[in-house]
Amino acid sequence: MKTITHYFLLLTIWMSFGLQSSELSISYSEFILSSPPFESCHAPTIVETDNGDLLCAFFAGEKEGSENVSIWISRLHDKTWSKPIIIASDPNKIPCWNPVLTNVDDKLILFYKVGHHPQNWSGAYLESSDNGNTWSAAKPLPAGIYGPVKNKPLISKDNTLICGSSVESYQRWGCYVEITKDLGKTWTRSNPINLPDNYFGMIQPAIVKTNNKLLLLARTYNSKKIAMATSHDEGYTWSEAMLTNLPNPNSGIDAIVTANGQILLVYNDSTSDRTPLKVACSKDGGNTWKNILTLENSPGEYSYPAIIKKSDNSIVVTYTWNRTNIKVVSICNN
Repeated sequence: MKTITHYFLLLTIWMSFGLQSSELSISYSEFILSSPPFESCHAPTIVETDNGDLLCAFFAGEKEGSENVSIWISRLHDKTWSKPIIIASDPNKIPCWNPVLTNVDDKLILFYKVGHHPQNWSGAYLESSDNGNTWSAAKPLPAGIYGPVKNKPLISKDNTLICGSSVESYQRWGCYVEITKDLGKTWTRSNPINLPDNYFGMIQPAIVKTNNKLLLLARTYNSKKIAMATSHDEGYTWSEAMLTNLPNPNSGIDAIVTANGQILLVYNDSTSDRTPLKVACSKDGGNTWKNILTLENSPGEYSYPAIIKKSDNSIVVTYTWNRTNIKVVSICNN
């Protein structure tokens, strides 16, 4: 194992949108891979374990969709990222996609997808009861159920997982929510959630709870804006989606609610490119947004962010860096 060079930024963010300079700052930014043992990597997911470590999983191989693409995982322990190892692969050399880690009821769950293309994915998951040191064999999800398709599930007080999912059918995309009360054994699906018919559709929703409702934010195909929908019954039924004013270049997003109730959204602030990568904030339940931080603004691809709030209320963001590495940024509430 080799400690990755830390690029300490120690930048204070001067904002007037409810987050003052004394409340939020970037503590560090780093690559988790020193010598990647693959040509390409993408779609990171991150979780805090019960012992305070961070686990980051992603898919990697020759290139997206290649037969050698597997799910890899690395651990941050004592400020050092471990050498990544393969945690899930298909014995028939079918590519794996979009891992999602979550920690619930003293158990880690890793959801992922298997298939030659999103149009023919099947869902699967692994479980760990020892903070990710060992994992179960792969377990299939029921036909047509993917679990959380890109972003972490929302976990209710009774450990129900409210998972943002989606389908990429021929000439039509659409979201729905998959709900499991028994950690993946049985599932209930919401109504379809989509934009009006003049748009191709939307996928890969992020779900947060705010102002006594659930808010869903999603990537869109050709509207060039992020879409949103709401639920008032814990995700079982949803409103028709509508477009926000936030741009989207057909790229993934993710969101959390902070300790003071504000929503943070990580997204590509562009209608055409997966750069720049920014953090926007809403303090009114998603009605209005203001950019508060730029994570990347150079030419390149900085995409598929995942954002979590740790037990100490600090914030961690991870994302694809030019398909050659995975980057992690820590944001602290002072």
